Formats: sequence, structure tokens, C-alpha cells
Amino acid sequence: MALAKRDEGAKVNSDINVTPMVDVMLVLLIIFMVITPMLQKGISVDMAKVNNPTPMQDADKEDALLVSVMRDGTVYFGADKITPDSLTGKVKDRLTNRTNKIVYVKADARAHFGNVVQVVDGVRAAGVDDLGLLTEQRKNTPNAPPAGPAGGQ
Repeated sequence: MALAKRDEGAKVNSDINVTPMVDVMLVLLIIFMVITPMLQKGISVDMAKVNNPTPMQDADKEDALLVSVMRDGTVYFGADKITPDSLTGKVKDRLTNRTNKIVYVKADARAHFGNVVQVVDGVRAAGVDDLGLLTEQRKNTPNAPPAGPAGGQ
């Protein structure tokens, strides 16, 4: 009588089948490619109301707090010329009894960036959370080249 030897280990396949994994990864890739542009654009909501204008429209009002930085570094708070160091105190004084605590900053296109940053820091130090940076849209003619710096380099 001979012993019967079982050969079950020869039937086991230890290779990894990657085809289902590749199928799942391709499906996930397609899903993410379709969803990602939707996440970046967001949903367009028209929040403008008749009784409550948008905050940038408030900059045109007479009582709006407007800080202007000129090309030569001078700073105006409304129509008053002030130093950047005294800006924080003046903004705090004007914001004491106001419900709308938005300050708008307008800078010359050729103003030094450091001067603008100093003004923004001064306004933030006054406790202003809502800060509007005002810009103007350029109107370029299609055939005219953009204006270069005056006076050479």
C-alpha cells in the first residue's frame, strides 16, 4: 500500500491579478477629471439686492473710508494728507461709531509696493477685518502696444 501524496500546492496561483485594480483606478481617474473643474468654478450666486448694494459700490459713497497711496509715497485718508504712522489712530477714531467697518485702499499704479503694504498693515492694525482694494480697469486699444516706462530704464 502506497501513501497517496496530495499535490494541492501546485494548483495555487500566487501571481497578483492587476487587471481589476487598473480598471478601478481608471474609473476613479475619470471621476476626478470630471469633478475637479466643477470644484474650482463654484456656484454662481447673484447676491446683489436693491436695499443692500455690493461692498465695492459703497466705495463711491461720501462717508466711505478711503485711503489713497500716491506715486511719491504720500498717503491721504479721505482728503486729508497724513503720515502712514498716524493712519492707524485716525482709522480707529473714524470707526468707533460706525456699523459698516470697511476701509477701501486705492494706490497709484506706480506706487512702491512697500508703501502699499505699510498702509494695509496700518489699516489692519486699526482692527479692520474688511479691506477693499480698489483698482481701475485699463482700456487698451487693440492695435496700440502697451505703454512702457517713461524716461528709459
